[in-house]
Amino acid sequence: MTTGTTVTWLTQEAYDRLAAELETLSTTGREEIAKKIESAREEGDLKENSGYHAAKDEQGKQEARIRTLTQLLRTAEVGESPESQGIVQPGLVITANIAGDETRFLLGSREIAGDSDLDVYSEQSPLGEAIMGLKAGETTSYTAPNGKSIEVSITSVDTFAG
Repeated sequence: MTTGTTVTWLTQEAYDRLAAELETLSTTGREEIAKKIESAREEGDLKENSGYHAAKDEQGKQEARIRTLTQLLRTAEVGESPESQGIVQPGLVITANIAGDETRFLLGSREIAGDSDLDVYSEQSPLGEAIMGLKAGETTSYTAPNGKSIEVSITSVDTFAG
């Protein structure tokens, strides 16, 4: 049965790192932001209180991150980095010639990359959808958000070392 939920592949390390971030944000993070808001509230008039507004903005961003992490972890498929079989799939490092420029990137969730300096493209992006299942040497094209057709040629498909 399809629920329409997107499953995100994560390494165990990425899952553990994100779960720890969620735990911190949900506990001490919320306590700290509540203290900032209360402290700013005590300064008086809320309409002209920049500290209060900054703390409320920070709280909104933090709650959005908590919701994002909760959803991501709930739908994550956790496992080892997939071994490259030469076929483009999430969790692999792709080298491709995109519109004449050679680009190396990780296909999947930005959360997988951690501290890596690799660019990350979602498998749900126009590029990701276009190259899914291709092999080195194969070429396709996709329509960019601006409506332009862009040619992509897969150069290599490698295992992500993390």
